[in-house]
Amino acid sequence: MLFKKAFLEKIRDGRATLAFRRWQRPTVKSGGTLLTAVGELPIVSVTQVALEEISEQDAMQAGYESRESLLRELSRRSEGEFYKIELGALRPDPRIALRESTELTKEEIRGLHERLRRLDERAAHGPWTRKTLEVIGNRPGVRAGELCEMMDLEKEAFKLNVRKLKNLGLTESLGTGYRLSPRGRRVLEALQHEGVHHSESAK
Repeated sequence: MLFKKAFLEKIRDGRATLAFRRWQRPTVKSGGTLLTAVGELPIVSVTQVALEEISEQDAMQAGYESRESLLRELSRRSEGEFYKIELGALRPDPRIALRESTELTKEEIRGLHERLRRLDERAAHGPWTRKTLEVIGNRPGVRAGELCEMMDLEKEAFKLNVRKLKNLGLTESLGTGYRLSPRGRRVLEALQHEGVHHSESAK
């Protein structure tokens, strides 16, 4: 479920507490959460509705100037059922606090390494996590289009990988490109140290 920047600003300011969608199948569920550019958004409820049940007040709470403008927006899609989504109060993005956390125990480091290893194992294009961290660490603020070439990946596949690292608190998005978070630098240092250790042990 995506929101335009202008609507996110209304959510952040408390001017929008509802959303409406026409879906073949809901992409969010009651009691769930949604990470957005302005924070973590609780999804209070998702209810199927008929158009005639949508009131003028509903439209205003969804950030529209009128019920007519909301219905016009919903009618742009020709198929699917109509849903009313009640939104909760924004909470801080949990990844922000996570990426600042560098006081990691050996057990936590091992756990993160294991999660990265599983990401590598599931990737059709082979191991990518450490190399991606190194590429971003060496080139903060460089466009994704340039970084993906270094990884020999399509841009969208590269950006999806970076989002996976971001969800672990290891990277941060900039106006252009990315950078490693303090947590990401700590984890990469441990990975590199581990690699040197294994190399020396093999001699």
